[in-house]
Amino acid sequence: MSTSATSATSATATTPAPQSFGRQLHDAAADWWQTDFPNWIYVFKMVFAGLLALGIGYALDLESPRSGLITVFIVMQPQSGMILAKSFYRVIGTLVGSAAVVVFVGLFAQTPELFLLATACWIGLCTVGSAHNRNFRSYGFVLSGYTVALIGIPAALNPALTFDSVMTRVTEITVGIVCAGVVSALVFPQASAPGLVRIIRGRFTAFVDLIGNTLGGSADRKALEATNARFVGDIIGLEALRSSAIFEDPEIRLRSGRLTRMNSEFMALSTRVHALHQLMNRLHDSRNPSAQLVIDAISPYFREVQPLLTRSGGEPVMTAIDAADAALKLESYKQELPRRVRATRDAHTRSQELDDDAVLDFDTASELLYRVIEELHAYTLTYASLVQRRHEREQWEHVYAPKTSMVTASIAGARAAITLIGLSTFWILSGWPSGDVAALNAAAFCAITSAAPDPAKATRTVTMGVALAVVLGYFYTFHIVPQLDGFWMLAAALTPVLMLAVLLTTKPTLAGYGLGICIFFPFVAVPDNLAHFNAAGYLNESIALMLSLVVTTVAFMVLLPPTTNWTVRHLEKQLRKQVVQACFGKLAHLALQFESGTRDLMHQITMLTGSRPALRKDAFGWMFATLEIGHAIIELRTELHGIRSGNPGLLSPAAYAALDRLREALPALFRQPTPATLAAVLDANNRTIAEVQQAIGPHYRERSERHRLQRTLSYLHFIRTALLDPQSPLQPMHQNGDAATSSGAHHAA
Repeated sequence: MSTSATSATSATATTPAPQSFGRQLHDAAADWWQTDFPNWIYVFKMVFAGLLALGIGYALDLESPRSGLITVFIVMQPQSGMILAKSFYRVIGTLVGSAAVVVFVGLFAQTPELFLLATACWIGLCTVGSAHNRNFRSYGFVLSGYTVALIGIPAALNPALTFDSVMTRVTEITVGIVCAGVVSALVFPQASAPGLVRIIRGRFTAFVDLIGNTLGGSADRKALEATNARFVGDIIGLEALRSSAIFEDPEIRLRSGRLTRMNSEFMALSTRVHALHQLMNRLHDSRNPSAQLVIDAISPYFREVQPLLTRSGGEPVMTAIDAADAALKLESYKQELPRRVRATRDAHTRSQELDDDAVLDFDTASELLYRVIEELHAYTLTYASLVQRRHEREQWEHVYAPKTSMVTASIAGARAAITLIGLSTFWILSGWPSGDVAALNAAAFCAITSAAPDPAKATRTVTMGVALAVVLGYFYTFHIVPQLDGFWMLAAALTPVLMLAVLLTTKPTLAGYGLGICIFFPFVAVPDNLAHFNAAGYLNESIALMLSLVVTTVAFMVLLPPTTNWTVRHLEKQLRKQVVQACFGKLAHLALQFESGTRDLMHQITMLTGSRPALRKDAFGWMFATLEIGHAIIELRTELHGIRSGNPGLLSPAAYAALDRLREALPALFRQPTPATLAAVLDANNRTIAEVQQAIGPHYRERSERHRLQRTLSYLHFIRTALLDPQSPLQPMHQNGDAATSSGAHHAA
C-alpha cells in the first residue's frame, strides 16, 4: 500500500463521522433549552405580570395605572425569592417615604424652597443609609428617599391632594408588587433554594480541593490568592441569596441560622488555611537551616487531612450526607492530633535537632494546623446538619456585619442632595412647567445608581435606553394609542416593545438600555385613566427626563466619582483600620465582625477595580496582611483574657506591659505604614516574645499552663513572621535585610 493511501486511511479513521441533520438539530435545541429558554420564560412572565398590573389599575380606576406596570419592571428578578425580598423592602421604603411626604408637605407647603431643601436632605440621608446596608435592605432605604421626591414634589404643588396622592401611589405600587410576586411564584416558578444549594455544595467541594492542594503541596501563592478572591464573592453572594430565599421557602427559613453559621465558619476556616500556608511559605524562604527540619516534621500531618474529606470510593465529599461521615473522621483525628504532635516535638527536642527558633516555628505551625482541623470540623458539622429540618446548630446569633466607609457613604448622599438642589433651583428660577419631572427623576436615579460599581457608566447606558423610549413613546402616544379601543388592544400593542426591553435586561452588556426602556417607555407611552394627548407637554417631559439623566451622569463624573483611585485608596485605608478594631474592639463576637467587615470592604474594592488589576492586587495584599495579623491579635487577646481571669500570675507585670505596648503599636502601623512604625512594632513584638519565653522558662509547669503560654507565644511568633513576610505589602518598609525577598512561589509542604 502506498504512503498516500496509508495517510488517507489514517485520516478517515481519525476524522469523526459528520452528524446527521436530526442530531445537530437535537443538540441545538438542547443547548437553546439550557441557555435561552429560561430567559424567554422570564421575559414572558414579567411582561404578563406588568400587563396584569396595568389591567388591574385600569379596572380599579387608579389615577396612573402605569405605575403598577413600572413597579413590576423595577422589582423584577429571576428568582421568586428575590422578587419577594425586593418587594418587601419596596413596600417598607414606600410607606416610610409616604409618611415623610405627609410631614414635609404639612411643614413646608407654603415655602417650596424649604420643602425642596428638606427633600434633598432626606434623600441624602437615605442614600447614606443605603450605602451602609446590603442586598435589598439597601433598596428599601433608596425607596424611602426617592418616594419623597416622586410623591412629594407633585403633592407640594397641590397640598390639598397630598393624602389622596399618597394613598393612590401606595395602591398602585402594591398592585404591581402583588402581580409580580404572584406571577413569579405560580407561572414556571424559579426558586432561589436550588441556587443556594449549588453554591453551598460547590463551595464546600472547592474548599476540599483547596485544602488538599494547600496541605498537599501543590498550590502556590498566586493560586491561593485567586481562590481566596473568589471566596470573597461567594461569601457575599451566599448571604444575599440566603436573605432572599427565606422569603419563599420555609425549609430555608428553618435552616437560616445554620446557613449564616456556615458563612461565618467558612470565613474563619479560609483565614486559618491561608495563615498556615503563608507560614509554611516563610519557612521555605527562611535562611535558618533548621527550617527544613520543621517542614519535614510537620508535613506528614498535612498529608493526612485530605483523606478525611473523601468518601470510601475516593471521591471528594460533596453532599451534606457525605459530610456527616467526614465530620466523624475529623472528630477522631482532632482528638488524636495534640498527642501525636507533642510526641513529634519531644522526639526532635530530645535529639536537639531543632534550635529555639525552629521549635517556635514548629509550635506555631502545629497550633495553626490544630485550629484548621478544629474550624474544618465545625464547618463540616454544620454542613452535615442541613439534612435535618431542626438541629441544635441552628442556634446562632452572630450575623454577617457589612462594613462601609462613612466618608464614601456621605459623599454619595451629598451628591444626590446637591443634584436635587441644583435642578430644583433651575426649576424655580426658570418656571419650567416640567422642571418637577427633571428634579424628581434626577433624585431617584442618583439614589438608585449610587451603589453601582461605575454609576456614571450605568446612568449613561440608561440614558440611551430612555432616548429610545422617548422616540418609541412619541410614535405610540400620537399614532397608535389613539387608534386603539380597549385594554386588550393596548396590551397587544405594548407587548412587542416590553418584551424587547425585558429581553435586553437579561444581557449583561445591554441591561442598562433595557432598564431605561422598561421604566420610561411606560412612563411616556401608557395613557392614564384620563388620557391626555398634548404634544407640547410630551416634549417638555421628554426633555426633562433626558436632562435629569444627563445631569445625574455629570454629577457622578464630577462630584468625587466612586471610580477614582482616591476612593479605592480610601477603602484600602479602611481595610487596614480593621486591625484597630481587632486590637481594641469588644471580644464578644469580635472575630466574626472583623472577618465579615474586612471581606466586605475587599468586595467593594473588587467591584471598583475591575479594570485596574494593579490596584486590586495591592488591596488583596493588604487584605491578607490584615486578616493574618488581625486574627492573630484577636486570638492573642482571647488567650490573655483567659489567663487574666483564670491565672493572672502566669505572666509577669513586665509581660503584661509588653503586650499592651504591642497592642498600641500595631494600630499605628496599619493607620500609617512607614519604616518607623514597622520598626516600632517589630521591637515591641520581640520584647513581648522574650517576656513570654521567660515566663515559660526551663522550670516545671503544669501541662495546661505551659500550653497556654506556648499558644500565646505561637500567636506572637506568627505576627512576627507576618510582619517579616517578603511578599507582604509591608516588605518595602523594612530598613534592613530582615525580610529576605523571594522570587518564587512556594507552598506548604
